[in-house]
Amino acid sequence: EDHAVVREGLAELIRREADMEVVGEAGDGEDTVRQVQLIKPDIVLMDIAMPGVNGVEATRQIKINVPQTRVLVLTAYDNPEFVTASIEAGAVGYLLKNVRRKELTTAIRSAFEGEAVLHPSVAKAIFAQLQIPPGKLPNEKPDLLSEREFQVLQKGAEGLSNKQIATILSIGPRTVQTHWRNIF
Repeated sequence: EDHAVVREGLAELIRREADMEVVGEAGDGEDTVRQVQLIKPDIVLMDIAMPGVNGVEATRQIKINVPQTRVLVLTAYDNPEFVTASIEAGAVGYLLKNVRRKELTTAIRSAFEGEAVLHPSVAKAIFAQLQIPPGKLPNEKPDLLSEREFQVLQKGAEGLSNKQIATILSIGPRTVQTHWRNIF
């Protein structure tokens, strides 16, 4: 996070959680990559827009050099291209900075457990892109997603967690994660 006041606020928020610890902070992508290689944290909160190396490229470099570190994007940008680029680079999730404290800490814990995390409004935008436009027949829509992937996406757009989706669809949480990877 390149904005010091935001970075400090996030660090303080995380320090208040008994099961979390802040092990490093960085103001740009290059410093983030360097610190991750030295510290090897479990989770990195990554912004997209930073000076020098942006968050997408920093995520890509982290996943190449320290693949066990999970990157959770926390940004103000809900642009679908940024979402796709982040996930392709190896991010396990994508959140917007308008999340509440509880949503963020829950997302960090979920990412730590290997779950995919997606902000509900981002999931809704992806869902909307995949819907059949008015006037088109259902058979005109390309088969971009399987029926189950579409169900997972729909439940994610409703704001449900991976565990909730797994329960509702009677599948395992790891299967939900696999569906998210296929969706992206």
